[in-house]
Amino acid sequence: MFKFAGPRETSGTILLVDDNPLRASMRTQLLEGGAPVVVRALDAAEALCMVESQGFAGGLALVITGHVMTGISGPEFVAEFRSRMPRVPVLVLSAVPDAEKAYEGIPSVVVSQSNSPDELRNLVSRMVGSGEGQTARSA
Repeated sequence: MFKFAGPRETSGTILLVDDNPLRASMRTQLLEGGAPVVVRALDAAEALCMVESQGFAGGLALVITGHVMTGISGPEFVAEFRSRMPRVPVLVLSAVPDAEKAYEGIPSVVVSQSNSPDELRNLVSRMVGSGEGQTARSA
């Protein structure tokens, strides 16, 4: 099993919202070594149900989601999530050019187009380690 080798370990739960089982499994393995818990939601609806639980929401450190999802768009999910949890940072992974424009004005959102495992680990570490994200683009 892969162990996190980034600059600092993360604390708190990471919620990974991904409807692709293979991609979700790979991302979970990539991140598990640095976070106490990586929890996967199959879709946005499940993720929103999960954050309704006080016990789960209280330990949430970061949400990782895609820009394109089944049933609801990434921006719609992030807006709904943000209305419930205004301080938890969100990392949006997208191969869509200029996807960050859809998140302008939504605080604590980072959009990344990188496919590099090292960059993903480092970005997650920075976002969780600082305790907050910023509206930004990471390539």
